[in-house]
Amino acid sequence: MSTPTAAASRTYDTVPARRVAFLGLGVMGYPMAGHLARAGHQVTVYNRTTAKAEAWAAAEGGRFAATPREAAAGADFVFACVGNDDDLRAVTLRADGAFAGMAPGAVFVDHTTASAEVARELHGAAKTLGLHFVDAPVSGGQAGAVNGALTVMCGGDAAPFEAMKPVALHFAKAVTRIGEAGAGQLAKMVNQVAIAGLVQGLSEAIAFGQKAGLDMPLVLDVIGKGAAQSWQMDNRGKTMVDDKFDFGFAVDWMRKDLGLVLEEARRNGARLPVTALVDQFYAEVQALGGRRWDTSSLIKRLK
Repeated sequence: MSTPTAAASRTYDTVPARRVAFLGLGVMGYPMAGHLARAGHQVTVYNRTTAKAEAWAAAEGGRFAATPREAAAGADFVFACVGNDDDLRAVTLRADGAFAGMAPGAVFVDHTTASAEVARELHGAAKTLGLHFVDAPVSGGQAGAVNGALTVMCGGDAAPFEAMKPVALHFAKAVTRIGEAGAGQLAKMVNQVAIAGLVQGLSEAIAFGQKAGLDMPLVLDVIGKGAAQSWQMDNRGKTMVDDKFDFGFAVDWMRKDLGLVLEEARRNGARLPVTALVDQFYAEVQALGGRRWDTSSLIKRLK
C-alpha cells in the first residue's frame, strides 16, 4: 500500500486533472496509482485479483473495474504495470482488454519490463485503432514507486509521450523519451545489464573483504567516497554484509529481465558474457531458496 511521502507535497496545480486508468496493482503499480489519485486525477484501477483493486479504491478514493476494458473506458491515459509480455497482451488485446475500451486518441503507457518486440507489436496495434502506445519501463524499485522517484525510459511517438509526461511525473523524478517504439524497453535492458555486473562485482568485493578480516561497513564508507561508489553500494552494501535480503527487487524478477536481455542479444548480435554468467549465478541463488530475495543476494553464493 502506498503511503504519504515527500512526493505527496508536490504542487500539482499546473497539471489539469485527467481521467486515468491503472492496470496492475503489484508492488510497483499500487503506489504509482496512488500518486496519480492524490494528484487529483480521476483514477480507475484494474487488478487480476479484484480484492486488491477494491482495497486500493477504499484507501485512495478512486474506483475499480472488473476488466481492463471497463477501467479504460473514457480514460485519457491508461497506465499498466503487469508481469510479462503475455500479461501485457492479455490486458490490451483481448475482447475485455483496454484497447477495446479506449477512445480514439487515448494513450496507453506501459510500465511493464517487457520485450522490445511486444512494444512494437502493441504500438502498431494501437495505431490501427487510432490509439497511442508508449513503452515506458521504470527503474528505482519499490522504494522509488512509493516515494514518487522513479526513472522512466520511454519509446514511442513524440506527441503522446509529451502528453503523458506531466502525468507520469507524479510518480517519477525523470521521464525521458529515448526513441521510437521499443526504445524504452531496450534502454531498460541496458540498465539491467549494468546492474547485473555491478552487483556481482560488489558481491565479490564484500566477500573478499570479509575473508580478509576487514571491517566491511567501514571499508564501504571509505570506498563509497571514491571511484567505486554506486547506488548499489550505497543502498545494498551494508545489508549484504549483514546477510539481509528480504526486501527489494526479487531474484525471480531479475532473471525474467535478464532473459529478455539475452534473447535480444541473440537477435542483435551483442556479446554479453558477464551478463550470461550472472544470470547463471542468479539461477544458483534461486536453487538456494532465494527466488524472492533481493538481487543483492548474489553474495550468498560466495559465503
